Amino acid sequence: MPSGKLKNKKTNKKVLTDDQIIEQFEGYSYGWHSSKDIGSNAKTGVNQNIVKQISQAKKEPQWMLDIRLEALQIFFQKPMPKWGANLTKFDYNKFKYFVRAIDKPVKSWQDLPEDILQTYDKLGLPESEKQALISGVAAQYESEVVYQSIQKELEAKGVIFVDTDTAVQKYPEILKKYFGTVIPAYDNKFSALNTACWSGGSFVYIPKGVHVDIPLQAYFRLNTQNMGQFERTLIIADEGSYVHYIEGCTAPIYSSDSLHTGVVEIIVEKAARVRYTTIQNWSNNVYNLVTQRSLVKANATMEWVDGNIGSKTTMKYPTCILAGRNARGETLSLSFATDKQQQDTGAKMIHLAPKTSSSIISKSVSRQGGRTSYRGLVKMMPKTDGSKSTVVCDALLVDSFSRTDTYPHNDIRADDVSLGHEATVSKVGEEQLFYLMSRGLSETEARALIVRGFIEPIAKELPMEYALELNRLIDLQMTNSVG
Repeated sequence: MPSGKLKNKKTNKKVLTDDQIIEQFEGYSYGWHSSKDIGSNAKTGVNQNIVKQISQAKKEPQWMLDIRLEALQIFFQKPMPKWGANLTKFDYNKFKYFVRAIDKPVKSWQDLPEDILQTYDKLGLPESEKQALISGVAAQYESEVVYQSIQKELEAKGVIFVDTDTAVQKYPEILKKYFGTVIPAYDNKFSALNTACWSGGSFVYIPKGVHVDIPLQAYFRLNTQNMGQFERTLIIADEGSYVHYIEGCTAPIYSSDSLHTGVVEIIVEKAARVRYTTIQNWSNNVYNLVTQRSLVKANATMEWVDGNIGSKTTMKYPTCILAGRNARGETLSLSFATDKQQQDTGAKMIHLAPKTSSSIISKSVSRQGGRTSYRGLVKMMPKTDGSKSTVVCDALLVDSFSRTDTYPHNDIRADDVSLGHEATVSKVGEEQLFYLMSRGLSETEARALIVRGFIEPIAKELPMEYALELNRLIDLQMTNSVG
């Protein structure tokens, strides 16, 4: 797009180019996009024909097409949510629902088209794999996974790590057994949309007793303007197994909105443990409307580490259904909202069995008029005697005109249980700034240091290279934050 200001012919108002919009979000370092717009000819809007075309392009069996078409009808029937983030300007017909970047996933980075390879080189994924920082990697570009690999020794132990499209073809019996059991299409409007239009995502199966000590990683990249991405991730950790799965997300900055509506279903079998980490750094023109839920069985543990740095609007509430005795769920959540961002995030812990335990630690930072909200649920059903839960919500306001809210919902239906909830809101104080600035820091550096200290409980739970990346993202977001 040429530089300089343009004018809207109807209103005669000046219109910013995409490059000028990127300049407005100076702290966002992933806003570039490929010069080759793969999805430029894709149609916007969703209907039965689009859903059938997606299924046909993937050569899916009839049972998956039937699931998709039923979900589409549910999507049309369900109303838009009236609670949570402001979705009054959301129009699902403005997005492109399927863009294929290449014909099938490749096994070597060098087999990718040059422009896609350059994207992942900038993001550092080939280097991370080379340095053995990850056990396997999946890279999704637009609607589908374009690169997939796993260490051979894990494959020899029976670990399955493929894109979900491949799982439909190669592992249909396992997929049919679990798909939609934790998050059915009728759960909410956007889980229905994902079930109708899903494409890509990861399918992970960890056999009994197998521990995957180095994380698996998936990276999701939106490149096309007005793109909708609908990955579907299904993780099954069999008895006594362990896996840490990390996802990262970025998108370029355009003058119009894009959509990310992912679904993550996790089954944690007896005595297994799963950690799911998200470092989400979508650009400020992306609606991020996600459903994530786990089913946790006896003596099993589910851990969500959830970092939400970017997007225009986020609605995300990782959930644990604690279905077996001594099951444990944990959520560590970080939300960072800046100008024109709304982060409506939190967690849900649903206790169904005795001696279950859960903990939610939520940290949020608001600056330059951004809005964060903690929205959480702790539910203890009858026959959950001996269960306990703790909720801690801490919010930090970097200035006097940003906003933070807390919406806790505690539903207790048993007597012999314990629940603790505390919430604090603090502001960056003049005394703190004065002390740090007297030691030679600029005001921006001082504010960034205070924020890094505030989020430290989240950062310390990440592998070192991801913690460094999180701190770097925070520093970028804090650039020019004064005033």
